Amino acid sequence: MINYPNKKANFIKTKTDHSNRGMSFENIINETNEYYLAHDKAVIHKKPIPIQIVKVDYPSRSGAVIKEAYYKVPSTTDYNGIYKGKYIDFEAKETVNKTSFPLSNIHLHQITHLESIMKHDGISFLLIFFKSLDKIYLLETKYLVEYYNRSKEGRKSIKYAEIKENGYLIKEGYSPRVDYLKAVDKIIKKG
Repeated sequence: MINYPNKKANFIKTKTDHSNRGMSFENIINETNEYYLAHDKAVIHKKPIPIQIVKVDYPSRSGAVIKEAYYKVPSTTDYNGIYKGKYIDFEAKETVNKTSFPLSNIHLHQITHLESIMKHDGISFLLIFFKSLDKIYLLETKYLVEYYNRSKEGRKSIKYAEIKENGYLIKEGYSPRVDYLKAVDKIIKKG
């Protein structure tokens, strides 16, 4: 997606690869966050990726093309903000797998970051879009950490049935598109 300069989304079809797989899911989350902000429900934003630009070509006066760039530091998670006085931090992932979520889709430093947020009484979680099933789940960090620790003993994924049992199904709607704050309200209520 290109979002310049008039802030209107222009979707460009490209060959699907691992790096672009989650873009449409992220766009839906971004729309949801814009809705939350516009309706004064929450302030949650996508975090910028810290990159160092090394080489830029200027083929025309109005168009610069980045030719080489590197990550400055590993990125933590996709989104953070505040809701009802609580710090919110989460990662959004997409999978085409119908029976499980591969733990290889999330990096250890991201899990560690989410666990740190949880330990300091923030609300942290994973939003998982099962593309083949057209289902979205919010999985709290405590379960993600539990499944990750279990993976050291063998299983390298979280079964869909486990996510269905321990996660929150997020129904896609019109406005907001993915109202994940309903699940966050349940987490807050549980204390």
